[in-house]
Amino acid sequence: MINPARLHSDLSRLGRETDMLMATVESLSADEMTVPSLCEGWTRAHVIAHLASNGRALVNLISWALTGEEQQLYASKEARAQDISDLANLPREELLGRLRESAQYFAEQAQQLGGELAVEEVHLHGKQIPATSIVALRIAEVVVHHHDLDTAWTIEEADPDSVLNAIEAAVRTMRAKGAPGMTLVTEERDEWVIGDGALRVSSDREGLLEWLARGAAENVEADGPLPNLPSW
Repeated sequence: MINPARLHSDLSRLGRETDMLMATVESLSADEMTVPSLCEGWTRAHVIAHLASNGRALVNLISWALTGEEQQLYASKEARAQDISDLANLPREELLGRLRESAQYFAEQAQQLGGELAVEEVHLHGKQIPATSIVALRIAEVVVHHHDLDTAWTIEEADPDSVLNAIEAAVRTMRAKGAPGMTLVTEERDEWVIGDGALRVSSDREGLLEWLARGAAENVEADGPLPNLPSW
C-alpha cells in the first residue's frame, strides 16, 4: 500500500495541477483548440483528448496493482490513436466534459492504492513503474501536456514536486528507450544517471524537463553536444 500521507499529498497535488489545467482549457475558444500544440501533429484539442483518454486508461494500472492481473492501457496503438482522434473531434463542451469526468474517475480509483497491493510494479511501454508511483505518473502527464498546450501557463507554475515527478517519468522513458549515456543534474541538486552517464547535462528542473520532454535546449548546459532524444 502507499503510505496514506503520501497518497493524500500526491492526490492533493494532482488536484491542484488538474484545476490549473481545467482553467487553461476552459479559457480556450473552439477556434483556439484547433491551433497546433507542442506535440508534433497534434492540435490543442488532440492534447486535451489524450489527457481525457489517459486518465481512464491509467486506471488499468491501478487495477493491475490491486489484483496482480496484467492490464494494458489500450488494446493496441491503433485503438489508442482512434480514441484520441474521436475525442478530439467532439464539440468543445463535450470534450471538456470528458476531461473533467476522466480526471475525477482517476482520482476516485486512485484512493484504492491506500489498501493492500498485489504487486509492487506494473509495466508501461517497456518501463517498470512502481505501483506507488501511478499517481505521480498521472501528475507528470498533466504537467507536461499542460505545457504542450502552448498557452500563457508555464511549467514554473507547477508545484516543484510535480515537476520532479515529470522529470522522473521522462528519465524512465529515456532509460527504457536506450537514450545516450547522460548524467542529468539540476540546480536543486537532483541527479539521474542514464546508461554510462558519459555526458553531463545541467539546468534547473523546469529547463531540464522542457528539454527531456520536448527538446527545448535553451536553458540546458552540457559538456558536449546534446543528443537527439527518444520521444517522451
